[in-house]
Amino acid sequence: MKLRDIHLRDPFVFAENGVYYLYGTRRGPATKVIPWTGLDVYTSTDLIEWSEPHECFTRPADFWSDRDFFAPEVYHYGDAYYMFASFRSEMHLRCSQILKADSPMGPFLPFSAGPITPEDWVCLDATLYVDEKGTPWTAFCHEWTQVGDGTIEIMPLTEDLTAPAGKPETVLRASGAEWSYSLVDPTSRNYVTDGPFFRKGKNGKLYMLWSGFHAGPQYWYVQALAISDSGSIRGPWRHADQFIYDEDGGHGMIFDGFDGDLYLILHSTNVNPNERPRLFKIKETDDGFEIIARVES
Repeated sequence: MKLRDIHLRDPFVFAENGVYYLYGTRRGPATKVIPWTGLDVYTSTDLIEWSEPHECFTRPADFWSDRDFFAPEVYHYGDAYYMFASFRSEMHLRCSQILKADSPMGPFLPFSAGPITPEDWVCLDATLYVDEKGTPWTAFCHEWTQVGDGTIEIMPLTEDLTAPAGKPETVLRASGAEWSYSLVDPTSRNYVTDGPFFRKGKNGKLYMLWSGFHAGPQYWYVQALAISDSGSIRGPWRHADQFIYDEDGGHGMIFDGFDGDLYLILHSTNVNPNERPRLFKIKETDDGFEIIARVES
């Protein structure tokens, strides 16, 4: 398969031992109900040819969620592989939970002591960041559907990733970006935050990718960037002057290729049924990242 044949949102690539593992949110034709029965992984050794999907998480019969299996991200931490993903049910607000496996191929099984995000919050898109002291943190979005002005929250986790080790701290509000567009109408103050992802720069700055909607002449989903000059996950955070990508695509992440190059993957467009993973070679600049070329796949 090529990336253009893979229909998913929120792509995430984990690279290890010569293999790239691609995860994301299942999508389907606009007229078809998505079967929220699991999550998939695709593999590649060259970023061009990809395998057929392999179900790496299958919903256990007693699992509390039955819908909205969103934005899986996989990390090698300690001696295992951990998946951060979002879930929802009729009786439970959307939230993030951690799964665990012995292989990036799965099978991933529920691991954390239930959801790690606050039970009375609508949350999604949890990610993992481990700071210089070895402290694991999660960052996630407190969703605009509940609070209007979407935020990005950070929260320390216990060393074994089973539970929160502190309370959420707000580090970014969508409305704080002057370009941010109110999703419903200009007066409603419904501002979106999506997909936080952290990358430490060679200059010591900490970068946070995130996505929202651009307030320009055409309302587009964009790949934005925030910068912590201190290098701390607590910031303070400032918004970059330029988007990384502004052609109706986002929820991206950055990874190192086995060829020594740096890559960005995101989904574009942002409208079902046209979402596809898009891959770019990028370079680090003095104050962020810049796309060099699209990788055709």
